[in-house]
Amino acid sequence: MAKLDMPAMREFGWRLKPVETAHFAIHKRPNGQFCVVLNHALLRGVTAEMIHWWFLHFPALKVRLIDVAGYEDRQVPGYLLWHPIDHLSAELSGPLGTGGVAQAGATIHIREAMQYDRFGWTYPVDSKVQIAYIGPDGWAMGKILPLFGPVMMLRIHFRDISEAGRIIGVHYHYEVVIGTSRTHWLGRMLNRKLSARYGPEFFEAWQRHNVIEVGTFENFLPALFAQRADLGALHYSKDMDEAADPAEQRGQDRGLFETRLAGFGAAADPFAYQAFDQPSFL
Repeated sequence: MAKLDMPAMREFGWRLKPVETAHFAIHKRPNGQFCVVLNHALLRGVTAEMIHWWFLHFPALKVRLIDVAGYEDRQVPGYLLWHPIDHLSAELSGPLGTGGVAQAGATIHIREAMQYDRFGWTYPVDSKVQIAYIGPDGWAMGKILPLFGPVMMLRIHFRDISEAGRIIGVHYHYEVVIGTSRTHWLGRMLNRKLSARYGPEFFEAWQRHNVIEVGTFENFLPALFAQRADLGALHYSKDMDEAADPAEQRGQDRGLFETRLAGFGAAADPFAYQAFDQPSFL
């Protein structure tokens, strides 16, 4: 991995969600493969339409930060709003949709570090993965290798939650499968190699990273989405969104979390169970 320089932390004044607001578990399999399930708390004041728009556009977005200390009136990648500590960059390449938006088959190059404020570059990501699914109900990205098939896939599901005919937020559910389902010696060797870099220890650090990342949608996404008619003039100031206190939140659907975790445990092939390139089950 090339030497990377993390930009200074952004002090947005947000109340970041703690790990206790989500359900999280890792299922380890005998062949060295493992599966991660993370069921987030309700994303309040956000809609599925907003999140779908974000996934289409986020690698190319530039946002002017009006009053963020150290960044006053500077234009930065939108990716730096999605996490105030751990994000460095995200870049799209390959076949893109109309207007240069993300689409299945494109490649995304992500640079970040899990819990950078605690661990520095101990758990880095500097990787190119292919987008396998993008739709109004979710996103998937990962790696598929000749002879092995899928060896890494991250699948996000989201849907609107309504009360009294009004959308109050989004249910956001995340599943990851790492390692090939092949059980021959080459498969086990590949899984050992993947686990050395992206093993359960990495994903235990990723848990806090992702809870913060997804939770920040409440803080900035409605404001950016409202400006979507002019992507060249996006801006953000600290008084544009203020989410409610997240301390009392818990994962949106404990039953779904437990069902999906058990399903990965029983599956002959976790990638087939994950169905990463299919519409959401939510």
